[in-house]
Amino acid sequence: MSKSKLKTIKDLAPLRNSLIKEREKLRATIVICGGTGCQASRSLAVIDEVKKQLAKHKLKKSVNVRTTGCHGFCEQGPVMVIEPDEIFYCHVSPDDAAEIVTKTIRDGEIIERLLYTDPVSGKTIKTESEIPFYLAQDRYLLAQNRQVNPCSIEDYIAIGGYSALAKTLFELPPESVVKEIVNSELRGRGGGGFPTGRKWAECREAPGDEKYVICNADEGDPGAYMDRCVLEGNPHLVLEGMMIGAWAVGARKGYVYVRNEYPLAVKHIQLAVEQARKLGILGENIFGSPFSFDVDIARGGGAFVCGESTALMASLEGKVGEPRPKDVHTVVDGLWHKPTTLNNVETWANVPSIIKNGASWFASKGAKGSKGTKILALTGHIKNTGLVEVEMGKSINDVVFGIGGGATNGKAIKAVQTGGPSGGCLPVEKFDLPVDFDALADAGSMVGSGGMVVMDESTCMVDVAKYFLTFLQDESCGKCVPCRLGIDRMLEIVTEISEGRGTSDHIELLEDLGDTMSTTSLCGLGKTAANPVLSTLRYFRDEYETHINEKKCPAGVCQALITYIIDEEKCTCCGLCKRACPHNAIAGKKKQVHSIDVDLCQKCGICMSECKFDAIQIQ
Repeated sequence: MSKSKLKTIKDLAPLRNSLIKEREKLRATIVICGGTGCQASRSLAVIDEVKKQLAKHKLKKSVNVRTTGCHGFCEQGPVMVIEPDEIFYCHVSPDDAAEIVTKTIRDGEIIERLLYTDPVSGKTIKTESEIPFYLAQDRYLLAQNRQVNPCSIEDYIAIGGYSALAKTLFELPPESVVKEIVNSELRGRGGGGFPTGRKWAECREAPGDEKYVICNADEGDPGAYMDRCVLEGNPHLVLEGMMIGAWAVGARKGYVYVRNEYPLAVKHIQLAVEQARKLGILGENIFGSPFSFDVDIARGGGAFVCGESTALMASLEGKVGEPRPKDVHTVVDGLWHKPTTLNNVETWANVPSIIKNGASWFASKGAKGSKGTKILALTGHIKNTGLVEVEMGKSINDVVFGIGGGATNGKAIKAVQTGGPSGGCLPVEKFDLPVDFDALADAGSMVGSGGMVVMDESTCMVDVAKYFLTFLQDESCGKCVPCRLGIDRMLEIVTEISEGRGTSDHIELLEDLGDTMSTTSLCGLGKTAANPVLSTLRYFRDEYETHINEKKCPAGVCQALITYIIDEEKCTCCGLCKRACPHNAIAGKKKQVHSIDVDLCQKCGICMSECKFDAIQIQ
């Protein structure tokens, strides 16, 4: 590829055509996931070994190895797709590399043991598109991850990258771009679901010559990693969306605010900005147009509250990341008191496709008031963990059981927590609800950024509420009294209940505190902090009452309310539990049934995990 800048719009198409021709000359492309999840399963070692084997067999020039971002099916990682036959291999190890190169690449043979096996039918499946996990989705954003190396601007251009920007600059006035986003009915994917087009329109109409656009990549919800994977896997898509937004609202400067705990995302977006500058796609007079724009990367220190727009902007300004009152919107008075448009990673990533395909294309997908697709992170007690992209309006039931495959270990699914700490817990009886902004909000939860934590019958809902309150207590900035003191007091009460000191008055007090916090807190963190408690009280009140009235934890989780015992009929007197106990709480001679001293037992559960005969039980 020529290293010279793209000085005019006429330079883009020839470059794309030459890149496509180079791809067509290849015998095959081995696509290997290099996202954070697959890296944890040694995918980088797989990539290195595949390259060594290609060189050894003199196939390096005719076979390309494309290291990509997340493919979504994290539970099966590392995953590999061999183009053009779309052969899908999973759980690939470095030891498989030689066989893949000699048998599949050189000889055209399929390695059966590396194919995905459908647990329902028992059938081995050859291609990615045939796997039920993928078949049940409507993948548009995530599907692009497989097509590009995130470190290659050439890959992005080859699949049509920056063509939406070119169309914007030379065919669509800013007002037309705003109108297109308004008509698409795109709503923000960061949590609140605010109409994106309305935000852009207000920012464009705001007085002032200096304006900013910001990408909020400060994703911090437990169990959520959608933005991370999009930014890791396709940073140029996000960058192009920001540039289109900047043209629309009249901004010349943009910022990507990304949490420092996402090192791969930070690396890839930094590289994308550098590559775009070198090619002339960022900077002065882009494509020979009057439009000039540049982007800086800012790394957040891990404060959850900085996911809130005004706290994020304060952090960008070098101040403490604290929110401010919303009496004046950031589209008018934002970063450095200038009009500012802030959207999250997934929202910006949707923009290029809307411009290329039209507002009606996007609006044709989804449900009333919730258009397009949504990326969800499926985690917890579920078989198929990973990232899924579904048309909004799809039911929770379809996501959890259809795509997720249901619970692990044969246990019944009990609930799902959606929307992160700001969301709520919904019982399985509510799984017919659609994944859309309004339906989940009415049910006491929210779509949020897209986290979906599945919980089975071994989960205590009081303990879940306690966990999220503890998280939010650590993350609250403490600026306003309702949030600072409200979370502390709610956590104290829930702890009392979980330790057997709860009273019937506590439930009413929790509800009153929750209502007060949601009404009077300064920012979204405080306003939604009570949701995990209020939703579990709404749907699992009986568990709270059992903790209070019977001093028992039905799920056997809350340590203060459980006792470990040994079932005499199941105990084989093997002594394994006695040897494993770190507190010397288990007594018993050889070939005699053992017993647990409740005064010494610290309820760590090690004995239960070590017993192979299910003799250790919770009472």
